[in-house]
Amino acid sequence: MLFKRLIFIFIVIISFVSFFRTFKGGLNISKQEIIKLISPNKYNYNNGKKWPQLAMKGGDPYIRALMRTISASESNYPRPYHAVYTGKNVSNLSKHPDWCITIVSGPNKGNCTTAAGRYQMLTSTWYLMAKRYHPQRGRFMFWESYSFEPKYQDAVVHGWLSDRKYWKADIPGLLRKGKLDRVLRLLSGTWTSLGYGIETNSMSKNLPRVYREVLENELSLSGNNFYQKNEKSLIVEYFPKDVDNGVVEKALRTLDYQLILRPTVVADMPSNSIWFGSEVSIKEVKLVAEKLISSGVNIKAIRPFNKKVEFSDLLIRVGADPEVKNRPSLTLEDVRRKSSFTRDD
Repeated sequence: MLFKRLIFIFIVIISFVSFFRTFKGGLNISKQEIIKLISPNKYNYNNGKKWPQLAMKGGDPYIRALMRTISASESNYPRPYHAVYTGKNVSNLSKHPDWCITIVSGPNKGNCTTAAGRYQMLTSTWYLMAKRYHPQRGRFMFWESYSFEPKYQDAVVHGWLSDRKYWKADIPGLLRKGKLDRVLRLLSGTWTSLGYGIETNSMSKNLPRVYREVLENELSLSGNNFYQKNEKSLIVEYFPKDVDNGVVEKALRTLDYQLILRPTVVADMPSNSIWFGSEVSIKEVKLVAEKLISSGVNIKAIRPFNKKVEFSDLLIRVGADPEVKNRPSLTLEDVRRKSSFTRDD
């Protein structure tokens, strides 16, 4: 009986210590841990380039671009997955580092933070979100452990940002509509460096540009994968905007083509133009144009891409062109009697 009581007391003590370290942070860093902190590690996803790729494979390209944008502001270091507050590196990612480091500036100066990893997640936040979104977990007696390896940091944050119920908002949908400002404002309470006066830094004002840059990269990568699987599949590309009132997207989704939504460039002008690649047939161009015109969209120009611009040969793009805004709208009859479309149309 005494032995069982001792075992029970031991388990309770160990559980309490684990709980305390998880939610309060480890306050003491040993000499060995400091050596590990400043030593190089085996990961380098940056490869000398800005805004490094994610370690995770797959996922929504818009969410992936958002994650890279967040890390550009939160962990703009050569090895972001290993970064703790102040930018130094930790080598052991078998679990969250859980080191409480004193904040040296800003509204929380003097407090300590356990922020770590590419997304600078606090220990308590990491365990809460890992419990929901981590693809793998370890278990010992009464507590669970979650690997903090790079791909798992990505997986947890990707799941978190995609959770419409948690944010009470459709972040993937907002990004597809070009509403990055709204998304960054929504997330600024969690990642305070995203701007809006909480804890802005030198990167905050550049985040829209960073997002556009990495989104192009993510979409090109996902597009390349699509082309490899469907070498002869036509793709329709559209730039959503509020002034289209959802009409264009609704019409395009009725077509039997892959639809890709891009961040809006000309937001205050309704879609009025169609561009197409060299391997798109006139029949396919007319099908898209007729569908849009029949839905009430005022199409004013249909032209092949400029060959000087990089594009897919099997791409039809729908967007706004300020140069043709004063032209009369094309009718169904105008489109149907055309045997070809040129750059002069």
